[in-house]
Amino acid sequence: MRSLVVSAGFVCAACLPLVLSLGAGQETRARSSPAAGVTTVYENNDFQLTGVTMSRDGRMFVNFPRWSDKYLNAVVEVQKDGSARPYPDEYWNRWDKKPENAPKQFVCVQSVVADDQGSLWIVDPASPLIAGVVPGGAKLVRIDLGTNKVTRVYSFGADVVKPNSYLNDIRVDTKQGIAYMTDSGPGGIVLLDLKSGKAHRALDGHPSVKPQSGVSISVNGKPVVGPDGKPPQFASDGIALSHSGEYLYYQALTGATLYRIRTKLLQDSAADGKAAAAGVETVAKTFPVDGMWMDAQDRVYLSNINESAVYRLAGGHMEKLVSDARLEWPDTFTQGPDGAMYVTASHINDSPQYNNGKSTRTKPYAVFRFQP
Repeated sequence: MRSLVVSAGFVCAACLPLVLSLGAGQETRARSSPAAGVTTVYENNDFQLTGVTMSRDGRMFVNFPRWSDKYLNAVVEVQKDGSARPYPDEYWNRWDKKPENAPKQFVCVQSVVADDQGSLWIVDPASPLIAGVVPGGAKLVRIDLGTNKVTRVYSFGADVVKPNSYLNDIRVDTKQGIAYMTDSGPGGIVLLDLKSGKAHRALDGHPSVKPQSGVSISVNGKPVVGPDGKPPQFASDGIALSHSGEYLYYQALTGATLYRIRTKLLQDSAADGKAAAAGVETVAKTFPVDGMWMDAQDRVYLSNINESAVYRLAGGHMEKLVSDARLEWPDTFTQGPDGAMYVTASHINDSPQYNNGKSTRTKPYAVFRFQP
């Protein structure tokens, strides 16, 4: 059993029900793209999703950020009978927008990760509409999958989460007891000691966590630009952890370079940051990437937003695994025990802010499966 969590999950694809639904009248039947071998395993027409993870015993969890007024749940568990329920319960998913309740309810969840020790980790950047952090709301929530109860809430103060921060993706080293999170707002890596609850920032201001100039984003041939006519500027986003725990891989979404750094250089909160900055290594030239994954052979998977595709980096060689027009803004990965990969399509490109104030989405938000 691996001790390192890389959005790890274990699921039998054959055991997934043919029909999965959000529980709000939306259903889907699995269907395939014969050319690409890409199969839809979950979709809905109502709510924008970003993250998916599967537990070691085959439970599927999906999260929905609060990015519009059309919003119901932050996290759901998809049931074997095809229904879905708010997870861990309705209370956590029904934030009433009262500031005093932000620390104890989901405000705006960005990612979910099931580990190999029976826990579900939920990252709540607490920035609805990505418009600024709700005071006291930014947190990491741990749920025991055996009891379905919240066992700990790690809240982040102003020294860790800035007003314009947006905690994005997470990797947890269960052996060392450290969580690593990207901040796609100002850019940076947040480290959390899971035992003490102490957190600190690393690589603030370093070019590797910042958007790169001259990088454009397009989806299925259509440029993604904001009201200013420029591509969105998202900082450090995708993240992966080697199985030894020695290296952390990351890159800015609006970027075209994959970096890595030895984790020991990030762990010293008292260091002045110069050693960490000097230890950043360039791994490969890439493309705008949202989701990232590390498999059991330490091969890095990258979602290519511009090509609606998934690439894999192994031995210094980059290869395209699948490309499918349905993978509109491929976002988050998880993997099954048979080696099958699962990836979400979050359709960020169809959002009103990139389409003159109106959503242009015509396809459902979905989770897809393919064999690498």
